Amino acid sequence: MEQVASTGKPVQITVTKGYELKGFKGDTPVTFIRAEFNQAVLGDSAKITVSSEGTAVYNFTASFEFSPEGGVTLDDLAHKPVFLTVTEVLPKEKKQKDEKTLILGQAVVDLLPLVEGESSFETMAPLHPVTGSPLELPRPGGKQCTLEVKVSVAETLLTTAQMVGGNLLKVTLEAAYSVPESFIPVGPLQNYMAGLQVPSSGEKDYPIFFKNGTLKLGGEKEPVPRPKKWPIANILAPGANNIPDAFIVGGPYEEEDGELNHPEDREFRNQSESIKKRIIWDLESRCYLDPLAVVSFQKRIADCRLWPVEITRVPLVTQPKGKSAKFDKTDDESPLSFHGVAYVNMVPLLYPGVKRIRGAFHVYPYLDNAVYEKTKCLCSLFRDTGHHLIQNNKIGGINSPLSKPVISKSLKEDKVVRKGYGRRPGPGAVASSIKSQNSDTPLETEPPLNHNPEGQQYVEAGTYIVLEIQLDKALVPKRMPEELARRVKELIPPRPPVSRRTGGAQKAVSDYHAQIKNISRAILDEYHRMFGKQVAKLENDIDSETLVEQKCQLNYELNCSGKYFAFKEQLKHAVVKIVREKYLRTTAFESQEELQTFISELYVFLVDQMHIALNQTMPDDIQGAVPTIHTTTEQLRLFAFEAEVNENFGMAAVYYEERLAREPQNLEHWLDYGAFCLLIEDNIKAQECFRKALSLNQNHIHSLLLCGVLAVLLENYEQAEIFFEDATCLEPTNVIAWTLLGIYYEIQNNSIRMEMAFHEAFKQQQARVTKQKSTGTEEYVEEGGKMESSFGPWGIASGSSTTAIKMEAPPGPGAQLSILDEFLEESSKRLSYSQEPVLSGASQDPAVSQRPSNLFVKEIPEKREASKSQDSSMFLHPSPQGVSQTPATVFMETIHFLMKVHAVQYVHRVLAHELLRSQGGPSCEYYLVLAQIHLLKKDFPKAEEYLQQAAQMDYLNPNVWSLQGHVNFLSGNHAEAKACYERTVSFVVDASEMHFVFLRLGHIYLEEKEYGKAKKTYLQACKRSPSCLTWLGLGIACYRLEEITEAEDALSEANALNNYNAEVWAYLALVSLKAGRQLEAEQAYKYTMKLKLKDETLLAEIHMLQEMFGFGNPSF
Repeated sequence: MEQVASTGKPVQITVTKGYELKGFKGDTPVTFIRAEFNQAVLGDSAKITVSSEGTAVYNFTASFEFSPEGGVTLDDLAHKPVFLTVTEVLPKEKKQKDEKTLILGQAVVDLLPLVEGESSFETMAPLHPVTGSPLELPRPGGKQCTLEVKVSVAETLLTTAQMVGGNLLKVTLEAAYSVPESFIPVGPLQNYMAGLQVPSSGEKDYPIFFKNGTLKLGGEKEPVPRPKKWPIANILAPGANNIPDAFIVGGPYEEEDGELNHPEDREFRNQSESIKKRIIWDLESRCYLDPLAVVSFQKRIADCRLWPVEITRVPLVTQPKGKSAKFDKTDDESPLSFHGVAYVNMVPLLYPGVKRIRGAFHVYPYLDNAVYEKTKCLCSLFRDTGHHLIQNNKIGGINSPLSKPVISKSLKEDKVVRKGYGRRPGPGAVASSIKSQNSDTPLETEPPLNHNPEGQQYVEAGTYIVLEIQLDKALVPKRMPEELARRVKELIPPRPPVSRRTGGAQKAVSDYHAQIKNISRAILDEYHRMFGKQVAKLENDIDSETLVEQKCQLNYELNCSGKYFAFKEQLKHAVVKIVREKYLRTTAFESQEELQTFISELYVFLVDQMHIALNQTMPDDIQGAVPTIHTTTEQLRLFAFEAEVNENFGMAAVYYEERLAREPQNLEHWLDYGAFCLLIEDNIKAQECFRKALSLNQNHIHSLLLCGVLAVLLENYEQAEIFFEDATCLEPTNVIAWTLLGIYYEIQNNSIRMEMAFHEAFKQQQARVTKQKSTGTEEYVEEGGKMESSFGPWGIASGSSTTAIKMEAPPGPGAQLSILDEFLEESSKRLSYSQEPVLSGASQDPAVSQRPSNLFVKEIPEKREASKSQDSSMFLHPSPQGVSQTPATVFMETIHFLMKVHAVQYVHRVLAHELLRSQGGPSCEYYLVLAQIHLLKKDFPKAEEYLQQAAQMDYLNPNVWSLQGHVNFLSGNHAEAKACYERTVSFVVDASEMHFVFLRLGHIYLEEKEYGKAKKTYLQACKRSPSCLTWLGLGIACYRLEEITEAEDALSEANALNNYNAEVWAYLALVSLKAGRQLEAEQAYKYTMKLKLKDETLLAEIHMLQEMFGFGNPSF
């Protein structure tokens, strides 16, 4: 089937030695070797006597001509081995004319290396004993008999074009399981056959047949691994049937590429492969595809997708002696029964890098129209092109591909099909057939739908075949991980970690401090040497005059001894470093005035730093330092989220930039800032942030995915493919990476690769679920990996999180006070390690709270109490049955990831797939996501419509009620919002984001003057995720309940977290006025006015109290 430039190349097979041989008549028999190939004898070796050690030196060479134009082809070399038969020559007895010979064993030499482009190879071929051979019992030592063989050609058999563009196809038919019950081992012998066709460079396809299947009754599974066998009959030694180094290894059903690979099929597969009847082949057939055939093969797969593999049964015929004419007549009427077909999906072979598919495929009755509709195949392999196979179906025939198709004339199936189907039907005939089959009124000449009753038994029995198709090279090459990593580095060069500078301003100041300390110690030592005894006598009775006199004497001594100048020189270098590093002065001054000004400024700085250094040297003189509260990066993220909620994007940007200024090497901060930029639709800046994160760690999956998402949004499709492919290479089990890659291929209209990516995503998610079930644990998996509470939102270790406890306020004011005291006592600890950056609710300013806000932006990771063992995700993506449920589909899991970064354009595409894949219609979670999207757009009526549909599907879902409460709250319907929030809080399982529920419910309680409920609600919010607004709400509730001390403590906590909140200062002013502290009241009022409090009602209340108490406003 292939064309080779040169012809008539001799292939030489040389057998040099045999080892561990022995014969029937002793351990030193006389033997010879016969070489056979392609049913032809190549020659016999000389008769050699085996040595006592079992070694025979043959030095036998046989050869055949490789001539693809009419003789031995590459296909013959691929699937036909060389047989080396070792025969013992028995000594002649008296009156014996001819020598008697007995076959000892047979060796098989696989010529596949020649097809792979090699010009020579050597091998130690095992010599497999025939039945009854003395070689069945090895010689002492237990070594197997072997032949040393060398195969060579003068030059490689492949041209350059064939080596580059050709391919080798291997098809392994393992077995057919769960065959019909009518298959019985008694009665006439049957030949169970299967076959398929592959394209060739000529006009006709090349047939591959599998014959002589063995019917088994079942009872146990077939062993694995087990060897693959040659598709050739009449092999003398049983062990020679096995192909060297080729085994059927099996594998988990879920990892197969065919059908029946779902968890619900496991039980049926186990029963079929253990206790039910099966037909075993275990044959591997090979076929060489030249470049033209490879192109045709690839195009056929893309056009047809499904490949027909036929299966049938014909009776074995024993050839009678001397009556050939009668035999031919009988054989011409051989029936073709149980004709079935399996449809093998070959599309995975077009996936990048895929060279092998293996799986189980259902067997259906062979129906002409059905086969054509599914595979575009116009003829049957057995009926239309393989009837000669049935004609030659004699016991002992050679099973090899045949080249001359013979059209069947009288087959059993021809009796039920239309007249003239024996020839290849034309397009018109096929179209007419399909049209008549699909028409409403059946034609009179049409056969019944079930016109293959024997084939229908395959469907009733659930028969399936297990098939493996393997290529030597992938049809579509896949980019190597090294290439993808190199391309990513070219797009985004890695940023080396910033090394800590040995110099710099901080180092210069610290060096100055060190010199001051050293000099002060030296001066003290000198003072002690001069006046130590005098000071010891006087103790604390030294007067000022004595001190002045000692100072003068010390200065005189230091100047006279030169120590003063030494100290001066010692300090000089440190001062120069401060001038250069701190003040960046490296050039001469332009004027004397500028010099004097700088010296004055430098002198003040040096004196201040000297005092700092001296105070560090003598700590007893230091007064107690005022403790300062430092906000962590996690708290800054919380404040940024709260600013996003209130649409104060400028302040949110300040918080994000502060995080980056503190830790520029933390890629989590860059990802959060990039997500914020996507929220405000600054795609260019978002891309810059994501690429910064990727430059810090080029193996970070989420950074790669986000860079890919931004590349798609900015229409840089080539870069997007590189990012997505690199992510799948770095983490092949990441469901989201495969799903996003599939969405990308959908945008590119590449349906085959889209199918590949989605299939891999489903496969990885199923493997993950199976693993979780096998371990007996439930894990919440977000973004393709397990999120522990000790990890930040992007999978980066960032410390432990605070514990969120769902609590009820105990009765009685004393108990409430003790709880508040406990909060305040532990507040600094909570603030220092809090890992719960959540979005706060609306501001307590009514004018601000009535403004619609971007609530559904992010969801925060919280570690639930141990009894729940549930981790909520960082952003808001409610799940139908609580926050810890694994997303039902790969698309919903991807939607959650995209909603985190506000890639709403991508979300719409993924939602379309979620809707198509949903069984039984859209899910509750689907409607929740739609409601969330419309809430972002402030389309409240549409969001409420979707929430009503979600509520009809899952009335007990807390996320439905929390979202419904947010819709009502933002649209101004606080009464309905209150009812929804209270219902959400009453559920045993929390909603995905309880922080907003508590904040807004507390705000509504304050509006309705239910201060006790408001205090209880804000207490829970402070315990879960403390922020300025949670403490402010608690302080307001306590103030209205006349609990002034508790209100002041709560407001102080709020002020410590954010001292730029005017409302906090306003309530601090009210508390100070009622506590009678004039100075604090005036200071709080000053900052209230400076920060421009917008709540006029609250400002009027402050003025009223100021007039009542007569202080608090300095302008009076």
